[in-house]
Amino acid sequence: MNTSPTSSSPAGGSRGPSEPIDDIEDGAIEGDLNPPCVLVFNANDPSGAGGLNGDALTIASVGGHMLPVVTGTYVRDTAEVFDHFAFDEEAVAEQARAILEDVEVRLIKVGFVGSPEILSTVAETATDYPDVPLVAYMPNLSWWDENQIDAYLDAFRELLLPQATVLVGNHSTLWRWLLPDWSGERPPTARDIARAAGEYGVAYTLVTGIVLPDQYIDNVLASPQSVLGSEKFERLEAVFAGAGDTLSAALAALLAGGTDLVAAASEALSYMDRCLDAGFRPGMGHVLPDRLFWAQPEDDEDEADGRPPEPGDFALPPHDTKH
Repeated sequence: MNTSPTSSSPAGGSRGPSEPIDDIEDGAIEGDLNPPCVLVFNANDPSGAGGLNGDALTIASVGGHMLPVVTGTYVRDTAEVFDHFAFDEEAVAEQARAILEDVEVRLIKVGFVGSPEILSTVAETATDYPDVPLVAYMPNLSWWDENQIDAYLDAFRELLLPQATVLVGNHSTLWRWLLPDWSGERPPTARDIARAAGEYGVAYTLVTGIVLPDQYIDNVLASPQSVLGSEKFERLEAVFAGAGDTLSAALAALLAGGTDLVAAASEALSYMDRCLDAGFRPGMGHVLPDRLFWAQPEDDEDEADGRPPEPGDFALPPHDTKH
Protein backbone atom coordinates (compact mmCIF):
# COMPACT_ATOMS: atom_id res chain seq x y z
CA MET A 1 0.00 0.00 0.00
CA ASN A 2 2.64 2.52 0.95
CA THR A 3 4.35 2.90 -2.39
CA SER A 4 4.41 6.70 -2.53
CA PRO A 5 7.24 8.92 -1.26
CA THR A 6 7.58 8.95 2.51
CA SER A 7 8.71 12.55 2.88
CA SER A 8 6.42 15.27 4.18
CA SER A 9 5.85 16.46 0.62
CA PRO A 10 2.96 14.43 -0.86
CA ALA A 11 4.51 13.93 -4.28
CA GLY A 12 8.15 13.43 -5.11
CA GLY A 13 9.85 16.57 -6.36
CA SER A 14 7.01 18.93 -5.47
CA ARG A 15 7.39 21.83 -3.11
CA GLY A 16 5.23 21.25 -0.04
CA PRO A 17 2.89 24.01 1.13
CA SER A 18 4.83 24.45 4.38
CA GLU A 19 8.23 25.03 2.77
CA PRO A 20 9.39 28.63 2.96
CA ILE A 21 9.91 30.79 -0.09
CA ASP A 22 13.01 32.95 0.31
CA ASP A 23 13.44 34.42 -3.16
CA ILE A 24 10.94 37.24 -2.89
CA GLU A 25 11.77 40.66 -4.27
CA ASP A 26 9.54 43.65 -3.63
CA GLY A 27 6.71 41.41 -2.55
CA ALA A 28 6.64 39.43 -5.80
CA ILE A 29 7.53 35.76 -6.16
CA GLU A 30 9.96 35.06 -8.98
CA GLY A 31 8.30 33.41 -11.95
CA ASP A 32 10.09 30.08 -11.69
CA LEU A 33 8.76 29.64 -8.15
CA ASN A 34 5.14 30.21 -9.11
CA PRO A 35 3.10 27.01 -8.83
CA PRO A 36 1.84 25.72 -12.18
CA CYS A 37 -1.72 26.84 -12.86
CA VAL A 38 -4.38 24.27 -13.76
CA LEU A 39 -7.71 25.41 -15.20
CA VAL A 40 -10.42 23.09 -13.87
CA PHE A 41 -13.97 22.71 -15.17
CA ASN A 42 -16.00 20.82 -12.58
CA ALA A 43 -19.08 20.95 -10.38
CA ASN A 44 -19.37 22.07 -6.80
CA ASP A 45 -19.75 19.17 -4.38
CA PRO A 46 -21.31 20.12 -1.02
CA SER A 47 -20.15 16.85 0.55
CA GLY A 48 -16.51 17.59 -0.21
CA ALA A 49 -16.12 14.11 -1.67
CA GLY A 50 -15.07 15.27 -5.11
CA GLY A 51 -15.82 18.05 -7.57
CA LEU A 52 -14.01 21.34 -7.31
CA ASN A 53 -13.58 20.84 -3.56
CA GLY A 54 -11.51 17.72 -4.02
CA ASP A 55 -9.66 19.19 -6.99
CA ALA A 56 -8.56 22.23 -5.01
CA LEU A 57 -7.13 20.26 -2.10
CA THR A 58 -5.44 17.75 -4.37
CA ILE A 59 -3.85 20.23 -6.75
CA ALA A 60 -2.56 22.36 -3.88
CA SER A 61 -1.23 19.25 -2.14
CA VAL A 62 0.98 18.32 -5.07
CA GLY A 63 2.26 21.83 -5.67
CA GLY A 64 -0.14 23.36 -8.18
CA HIS A 65 -2.57 26.27 -8.20
CA MET A 66 -6.15 25.62 -9.29
CA LEU A 67 -8.16 28.06 -11.39
CA PRO A 68 -11.72 26.80 -10.74
CA VAL A 69 -14.51 27.25 -13.25
CA VAL A 70 -17.80 26.25 -11.61
CA THR A 71 -20.03 24.41 -14.07
CA GLY A 72 -22.89 23.63 -11.69
CA THR A 73 -23.50 21.89 -8.42
CA TYR A 74 -24.36 18.45 -7.18
CA VAL A 75 -27.13 17.91 -4.68
CA ARG A 76 -25.67 15.11 -2.63
CA ASP A 77 -24.55 13.82 0.73
CA THR A 78 -21.68 11.47 1.47
CA ALA A 79 -23.74 8.42 0.47
CA GLU A 80 -25.32 9.34 -2.87
CA VAL A 81 -25.98 11.95 -5.52
CA PHE A 82 -29.60 13.12 -5.62
CA ASP A 83 -29.44 15.67 -8.42
CA HIS A 84 -27.29 18.12 -10.32
CA PHE A 85 -27.99 21.66 -11.44
CA ALA A 86 -25.95 22.87 -14.40
CA PHE A 87 -24.97 26.52 -14.90
CA ASP A 88 -25.86 28.43 -18.02
CA GLU A 89 -23.14 27.75 -20.58
CA GLU A 90 -22.47 31.44 -21.10
CA ALA A 91 -21.73 31.82 -17.39
CA VAL A 92 -19.18 29.02 -17.71
CA ALA A 93 -17.62 30.57 -20.81
CA GLU A 94 -17.28 33.98 -19.15
CA GLN A 95 -15.53 32.49 -16.11
CA ALA A 96 -12.99 30.71 -18.28
CA ARG A 97 -12.48 33.64 -20.64
CA ALA A 98 -11.74 36.10 -17.84
CA ILE A 99 -9.05 34.03 -16.16
CA LEU A 100 -7.46 32.81 -19.40
CA GLU A 101 -6.86 36.39 -20.46
CA ASP A 102 -4.95 37.00 -17.24
CA VAL A 103 -3.09 33.82 -16.23
CA GLU A 104 -0.84 31.40 -18.10
CA VAL A 105 -2.53 28.02 -17.86
CA ARG A 106 -0.27 24.97 -18.01
CA LEU A 107 -3.00 22.35 -18.23
CA ILE A 108 -6.80 21.98 -18.41
CA LYS A 109 -8.64 19.41 -16.32
CA VAL A 110 -12.26 18.51 -17.05
CA GLY A 111 -14.45 16.71 -14.54
CA PHE A 112 -18.24 16.40 -14.60
CA VAL A 113 -19.68 19.56 -16.18
CA GLY A 114 -23.36 18.67 -16.23
CA SER A 115 -24.69 19.09 -19.78
CA PRO A 116 -23.82 18.67 -23.46
CA GLU A 117 -24.08 22.44 -23.86
CA ILE A 118 -21.38 23.05 -21.28
CA LEU A 119 -19.25 20.31 -22.83
CA SER A 120 -19.47 22.27 -26.07
CA THR A 121 -18.34 25.42 -24.25
CA VAL A 122 -15.40 23.58 -22.67
CA ALA A 123 -14.42 22.09 -26.03
CA GLU A 124 -14.54 25.52 -27.69
CA THR A 125 -12.34 26.93 -24.93
CA ALA A 126 -9.81 24.11 -25.28
CA THR A 127 -9.74 24.56 -29.05
CA ASP A 128 -8.42 28.10 -28.55
CA TYR A 129 -5.45 26.66 -26.62
CA PRO A 130 -4.31 23.68 -28.69
CA ASP A 131 -0.86 23.56 -27.06
CA VAL A 132 -2.28 23.18 -23.54
CA PRO A 133 -2.66 19.49 -22.49
CA LEU A 134 -6.09 18.37 -21.34
CA VAL A 135 -6.85 15.71 -18.72
CA ALA A 136 -10.43 14.42 -18.94
CA TYR A 137 -12.06 12.44 -16.14
CA MET A 138 -15.19 10.37 -16.71
CA PRO A 139 -16.98 9.50 -13.45
CA ASN A 140 -19.66 6.90 -12.86
CA LEU A 141 -22.97 8.53 -13.86
CA SER A 142 -25.31 5.73 -12.79
CA TRP A 143 -27.12 8.12 -10.39
CA TRP A 144 -28.37 10.20 -13.35
CA ASP A 145 -31.34 9.79 -15.69
CA GLU A 146 -30.55 7.37 -18.50
CA ASN A 147 -31.46 9.81 -21.31
CA GLN A 148 -29.23 12.47 -19.75
CA ILE A 149 -26.38 9.99 -19.42
CA ASP A 150 -26.59 8.99 -23.09
CA ALA A 151 -26.66 12.60 -24.30
CA TYR A 152 -23.75 13.55 -22.06
CA LEU A 153 -21.59 10.58 -23.06
CA ASP A 154 -22.27 11.19 -26.75
CA ALA A 155 -21.26 14.86 -26.44
CA PHE A 156 -18.17 14.00 -24.40
CA ARG A 157 -17.09 11.41 -26.95
CA GLU A 158 -17.60 13.68 -29.96
CA LEU A 159 -16.51 17.05 -28.56
CA LEU A 160 -13.97 16.48 -25.81
CA LEU A 161 -12.19 13.20 -26.47
CA PRO A 162 -10.60 14.53 -29.68
CA GLN A 163 -8.88 17.16 -27.53
CA ALA A 164 -7.99 14.98 -24.54
CA THR A 165 -4.35 14.21 -23.90
CA VAL A 166 -5.17 11.76 -21.09
CA LEU A 167 -8.51 10.13 -20.32
CA VAL A 168 -8.97 8.89 -16.73
CA GLY A 169 -11.72 6.55 -15.62
CA ASN A 170 -12.69 3.34 -13.86
CA HIS A 171 -12.38 0.14 -15.87
CA SER A 172 -16.08 -0.73 -15.75
CA THR A 173 -17.17 2.86 -16.56
CA LEU A 174 -14.88 3.19 -19.57
CA TRP A 175 -15.65 -0.33 -20.77
CA ARG A 176 -19.42 0.23 -20.85
CA TRP A 177 -19.00 3.63 -22.47
CA LEU A 178 -16.32 3.03 -25.10
CA LEU A 179 -16.84 -0.70 -25.75
CA PRO A 180 -20.61 -1.20 -25.27
CA ASP A 181 -20.73 -4.12 -27.72
CA TRP A 182 -17.78 -5.98 -26.23
CA SER A 183 -18.42 -9.71 -26.65
CA GLY A 184 -15.08 -11.20 -25.66
CA GLU A 185 -14.91 -14.07 -23.22
CA ARG A 186 -12.72 -11.95 -20.94
CA PRO A 187 -13.16 -8.32 -19.92
CA PRO A 188 -11.35 -5.81 -22.14
CA THR A 189 -7.82 -4.92 -21.13
CA ALA A 190 -6.61 -1.40 -20.46
CA ARG A 191 -5.02 -1.41 -23.90
CA ASP A 192 -8.35 -2.45 -25.47
CA ILE A 193 -9.97 0.55 -23.81
CA ALA A 194 -7.07 2.83 -24.78
CA ARG A 195 -7.42 1.66 -28.37
CA ALA A 196 -11.14 2.48 -28.32
CA ALA A 197 -10.42 5.92 -26.86
CA GLY A 198 -7.67 6.39 -29.41
CA GLU A 199 -10.22 6.11 -32.20
CA TYR A 200 -11.54 9.47 -31.00
CA GLY A 201 -8.10 11.04 -30.70
CA VAL A 202 -7.12 10.29 -27.10
CA ALA A 203 -3.37 9.76 -26.84
CA TYR A 204 -3.28 8.06 -23.41
CA THR A 205 -5.80 6.42 -21.09
CA LEU A 206 -5.37 5.76 -17.36
CA VAL A 207 -7.68 2.87 -16.49
CA THR A 208 -8.32 2.30 -12.78
CA GLY A 209 -10.00 -0.35 -10.67
CA ILE A 210 -9.09 -3.44 -12.71
CA VAL A 211 -9.97 -6.35 -10.45
CA LEU A 212 -7.17 -8.85 -9.86
CA PRO A 213 -7.09 -12.08 -7.81
CA ASP A 214 -6.21 -12.06 -4.12
CA GLN A 215 -7.91 -8.75 -3.31
CA TYR A 216 -5.73 -6.57 -5.49
CA ILE A 217 -6.63 -3.75 -7.86
CA ASP A 218 -4.58 -2.82 -10.91
CA ASN A 219 -4.36 0.62 -12.50
CA VAL A 220 -2.87 0.84 -15.97
CA LEU A 221 -1.62 3.70 -18.14
CA ALA A 222 -1.86 2.72 -21.80
CA SER A 223 -1.74 4.11 -25.30
CA PRO A 224 -3.45 2.45 -28.27
CA GLN A 225 -0.08 0.87 -29.06
CA SER A 226 1.22 -0.31 -25.68
CA VAL A 227 1.00 -0.43 -21.91
CA LEU A 228 3.19 2.31 -20.46
CA GLY A 229 2.97 1.53 -16.76
CA SER A 230 0.85 0.04 -14.00
CA GLU A 231 0.44 0.23 -10.23
CA LYS A 232 -1.12 -2.56 -8.19
CA PHE A 233 -2.65 -1.90 -4.76
CA GLU A 234 -4.36 -4.02 -2.18
CA ARG A 235 -8.12 -3.53 -2.19
CA LEU A 236 -9.48 -1.55 0.75
CA GLU A 237 -12.69 -2.78 2.33
CA ALA A 238 -14.36 0.62 2.62
CA VAL A 239 -16.53 2.22 -0.07
CA PHE A 240 -15.04 5.55 -1.15
CA ALA A 241 -16.40 8.65 -2.83
CA GLY A 242 -14.10 11.05 -4.67
CA ALA A 243 -11.22 8.76 -5.60
CA GLY A 244 -11.43 9.49 -9.34
CA ASP A 245 -11.41 13.26 -8.94
CA THR A 246 -8.46 12.90 -6.57
CA LEU A 247 -6.45 10.84 -9.04
CA SER A 248 -7.21 12.96 -12.10
CA ALA A 249 -6.49 16.22 -10.27
CA ALA A 250 -3.18 14.91 -8.94
CA LEU A 251 -2.20 13.73 -12.41
CA ALA A 252 -3.15 17.12 -13.88
CA ALA A 253 -1.09 19.07 -11.35
CA LEU A 254 1.95 16.84 -11.71
CA LEU A 255 1.86 17.08 -15.49
CA ALA A 256 1.42 20.85 -15.27
CA GLY A 257 4.53 20.96 -13.11
CA GLY A 258 6.58 19.24 -15.80
CA THR A 259 6.63 15.65 -14.53
CA ASP A 260 6.97 12.98 -17.21
CA LEU A 261 3.64 11.25 -17.98
CA VAL A 262 4.62 7.78 -16.76
CA ALA A 263 6.18 9.15 -13.57
CA ALA A 264 3.21 11.51 -13.04
CA ALA A 265 0.73 8.63 -13.35
CA SER A 266 2.72 6.55 -10.85
CA GLU A 267 2.98 9.43 -8.36
CA ALA A 268 -0.70 10.33 -8.76
CA LEU A 269 -1.77 6.73 -8.13
CA SER A 270 0.47 6.48 -5.06
CA TYR A 271 -0.91 9.78 -3.77
CA MET A 272 -4.50 8.56 -4.27
CA ASP A 273 -3.73 5.29 -2.51
CA ARG A 274 -2.38 7.10 0.53
CA CYS A 275 -5.37 9.47 0.52
CA LEU A 276 -7.70 6.48 0.61
CA ASP A 277 -5.61 4.69 3.21
CA ALA A 278 -6.02 7.74 5.47
CA GLY A 279 -9.68 8.23 4.51
CA PHE A 280 -12.32 9.42 6.94
CA ARG A 281 -16.12 9.23 7.23
CA PRO A 282 -17.57 12.67 8.06
CA GLY A 283 -21.18 11.56 7.72
CA MET A 284 -23.24 8.40 7.54
CA GLY A 285 -22.22 7.52 3.98
CA HIS A 286 -19.00 6.68 2.20
CA VAL A 287 -15.41 7.24 3.24
CA LEU A 288 -13.76 10.33 1.73
CA PRO A 289 -10.10 10.59 0.71
CA ASP A 290 -7.89 12.60 3.06
CA ARG A 291 -6.04 14.73 0.53
CA LEU A 292 -4.06 16.34 3.33
CA PHE A 293 -2.89 13.09 4.94
CA TRP A 294 0.70 14.35 4.78
CA ALA A 295 -0.16 17.41 6.89
CA GLN A 296 -1.57 15.47 9.83
CA PRO A 297 0.52 15.81 13.00
CA GLU A 298 2.65 12.94 14.15
CA ASP A 299 1.54 11.00 17.21
CA ASP A 300 2.19 13.16 20.26
CA GLU A 301 3.69 11.82 23.45
CA ASP A 302 0.67 13.14 25.33
CA GLU A 303 -1.56 10.85 23.26
CA ALA A 304 0.35 7.68 24.12
CA ASP A 305 -2.75 6.20 25.71
CA GLY A 306 -4.50 6.33 22.34
CA ARG A 307 -7.16 8.83 23.37
CA PRO A 308 -7.68 11.96 21.23
CA PRO A 309 -7.00 15.30 22.95
CA GLU A 310 -9.90 17.04 24.60
CA PRO A 311 -11.28 19.91 22.48
CA GLY A 312 -10.56 23.41 23.72
CA ASP A 313 -13.20 25.57 25.32
CA PHE A 314 -14.30 27.99 22.62
CA ALA A 315 -17.25 29.44 24.54
CA LEU A 316 -17.62 33.18 24.01
CA PRO A 317 -17.30 35.43 27.07
CA PRO A 318 -20.51 37.11 28.27
CA HIS A 319 -21.46 40.26 26.40
CA ASP A 320 -21.24 42.90 29.15
CA THR A 321 -21.42 46.09 27.06
CA LYS A 322 -23.60 48.64 28.81
CA HIS A 323 -25.74 51.14 26.93
